Amino acid sequence: MVGRLERVALREIWEKEDRDFTTWLEKNLDILSEHIGFELSPLEREKSVGTFSADIFAEGPDGATVVIENQLETTDHDHLGKLVTYLSNLEAKAAIWIASAPRPEHVTAVNWFNEISPRDTSFFLVKVEAYRIGDSEPAPLFTAVSSPSQEAKQRGVEKEKLAERHLKRLDFWEQLLEKARSRTPLHANISPSKDSWVVAGAGKAGMSWGYCIRMNEGSVVLFIDLGPDRKDETDAIYENILGDRETIEAQFGEPLIWDQVEGRRVCKITSICSIGGLRDTDSWDQIQEDMIDRMIRLERALKHSLSGI
Repeated sequence: MVGRLERVALREIWEKEDRDFTTWLEKNLDILSEHIGFELSPLEREKSVGTFSADIFAEGPDGATVVIENQLETTDHDHLGKLVTYLSNLEAKAAIWIASAPRPEHVTAVNWFNEISPRDTSFFLVKVEAYRIGDSEPAPLFTAVSSPSQEAKQRGVEKEKLAERHLKRLDFWEQLLEKARSRTPLHANISPSKDSWVVAGAGKAGMSWGYCIRMNEGSVVLFIDLGPDRKDETDAIYENILGDRETIEAQFGEPLIWDQVEGRRVCKITSICSIGGLRDTDSWDQIQEDMIDRMIRLERALKHSLSGI
């Protein structure tokens, strides 16, 4: 004979969250540990944090401290704020938020905390339910809906690196554009960007002058792109300019990269700055001056070809 699993309202078991559930959990942390795979030993209940108190202060498997915040209701911002407050003030290394109904927004928030926090700091969002079979005593069921992982920490590292690159690019473009304004009007009204390029119109529909910076090199580019439905016209303009290649490169002073790829709508004419790139901070001044010089020479070399378009 097989019994039927019946869900039990949490308030039927623990009428008061602080008096009943927290007291029970402190004595039964091993049950929570089994379900989330994170060994816990109780240290103190209602641990004082200023005028607040953490429901349970515990010890993790490596001796690091853990704060546990209980909520036998739907998660809310108030308890999320408390969790972060307890974690920071008690200098704990793990935070566990137990609730009966985690909101998707709070699951996302906890996942985000796991990505951006240091490698030795962890966040858990745990759903608590209770069930019985027939006339049996009700039994709790803990399910971790959000927990730390190596993948999450690695995503956090990558996002941090990306944020650093964004700030570095912004700094690079601020310096380059300031220098360029005294030498050419092409990008005089363009603001610095966190992207790997800054672009200004070339005075012709679908054409623009671009500075590009990567970690190891910079470049200047004429972009030709009349849009997804005008690929034939884009190619025709590019081919027309390509017909003047010898004259253009002679005036520019060195070979250019002529870039037309089948199936890609954008055509490009590029010159590479091989001095260095974004990572070479000690050479930024030299790199920026070289890129500005290349932009001036590229615009001058292409001026006659573009005038007939």
